[in-house]
Amino acid sequence: MSELNKNIAEYSLRIGDTSLILGQRLAEWCGHGPILEEDIALTNVSLDLIGQARAFLTYAGENEGLNRSEDDLAFLREAREYKNRLMAEQPNGDYAQTMIRQFFLSVYQYYFFTELMKSKDATLAALAEKSLKEVTYHVRHSSEWVIRFGDGTEESHVRTLEAIDTLWKYTGDLFETDQVDIDLVKAGIAVDMNVVRGNWDKKINEVFEKATLTVPEDSFMIGGSIKGLHSEHLGHLLSEMQVLPRSFPGVEW
Repeated sequence: MSELNKNIAEYSLRIGDTSLILGQRLAEWCGHGPILEEDIALTNVSLDLIGQARAFLTYAGENEGLNRSEDDLAFLREAREYKNRLMAEQPNGDYAQTMIRQFFLSVYQYYFFTELMKSKDATLAALAEKSLKEVTYHVRHSSEWVIRFGDGTEESHVRTLEAIDTLWKYTGDLFETDQVDIDLVKAGIAVDMNVVRGNWDKKINEVFEKATLTVPEDSFMIGGSIKGLHSEHLGHLLSEMQVLPRSFPGVEW
């Protein structure tokens, strides 16, 4: 395996893992949504994300050269081997927290995939283009809820502020980079995260203004996802997600 293939595998893994873990989190709402229409909407968003994860994990497996399938990568790795952004693994909390988490990540994915469509790697560019169509809806859906909660009742406003306070410290992790990113940006394959960060900040401020919310001034951030460092929540999530394939190896529906 060449160094380029190794880097593309790692890069694809980070993208696929973030979609996979967020999709799994949203799936926890299935049957528990506040209203039937919203229950179905979140389930559809979850399925979109799982679909994205399948595509990017398959491409990671093809490039790493270890003969691992999308299922192997999804179900047979330990927590430290996952490279999803920390925001994706945070608990659902109440509906305001779920929507703030979704809003932060959907806006991040929107601008990330917009830039990735320009990649010289034809497969990554194509996968980004397909994903962007879905994420465009995710941004609209979560933005509407953030505005509704923030500019709603006193209770919904307070709960939204609490959700922002809980999750803001993970926003810096969304844009962390390492040598893999540096090498792939030079090759015209990866995304310049400074561009993504600039667009993300602008969109967050725009929606927050409509929602009568303010961006926290606290600059304390928790990072490390691209090094395999995670919060305590990921292990619990994986134990549920992986129990069947680990208990019955090779099982098929």
